[in-house]
Amino acid sequence: MTSNRRDFLKKSALLTAGGIGLSMLGRNMAHAAGTFEKETKIPAADGLYSLPSLPYAFDALEPHIDRQTMEIHHGKHHQAYVNNLNKAVAEIKDAPADIELLLKKFAKTNNVIRNNGGGHYNHSLFWKLMRPAYAASSANAPSGKLAEAITSAFGSVDAFKEKFAAAGKDRFGSGWAWLVADKNGKLSIGSTPNQDNPLMEMSEIKGKPVLALDVWEHAYYLKYQNKRPDYIGAWWSVVNWDEAARLYDGK
Repeated sequence: MTSNRRDFLKKSALLTAGGIGLSMLGRNMAHAAGTFEKETKIPAADGLYSLPSLPYAFDALEPHIDRQTMEIHHGKHHQAYVNNLNKAVAEIKDAPADIELLLKKFAKTNNVIRNNGGGHYNHSLFWKLMRPAYAASSANAPSGKLAEAITSAFGSVDAFKEKFAAAGKDRFGSGWAWLVADKNGKLSIGSTPNQDNPLMEMSEIKGKPVLALDVWEHAYYLKYQNKRPDYIGAWWSVVNWDEAARLYDGK
């Protein structure tokens, strides 16, 4: 092999390695910069309802909620609720596209809609009620009218958080913890089993959802195992209080 050919091959190898390194660096930088960006839009489901995109990247809630949990929770569990719900409503003439109306009309008499429609509504709400911890203030606390209503109802924000956390921790088996408002704006805390929610006629707590916490094991078990209180404690760091305030204000 001539010296010129050897020099050419060495330079080619260096350029290739450099290109790979720059490519990997570029992908890593793009990933870091895209933490606030939405995930790739989910294709519409074959039916009346579809899986919504997350308003952040799968790893955006770390270290409080891990990427793998979010991928499985959103892409597997929520998608299954959507698929099963679409199968159920396909058999109902003039089924409403409004999920709230569907639940109010059919949840009491149709368990498939109760479970899967509830799962779709609850999770769609849950994703929006979280955001990256570094997108919030260091305290990540409610403000404005919602903070005033919380203080009025529970004495203080800390007292509210303690009572809400207890509702999630003490829910036997799978379910949800809720902060709801009545028609006068008065707040109350409760929980529901499985995928029930405060819109349903048979719900143990009724009202307009303001805050929702998923305490099914699939929401936390990969990271926290059986330590549900630890998961709830970490969850406060990613609560999207702006969205909660919007729900409370009815906007």
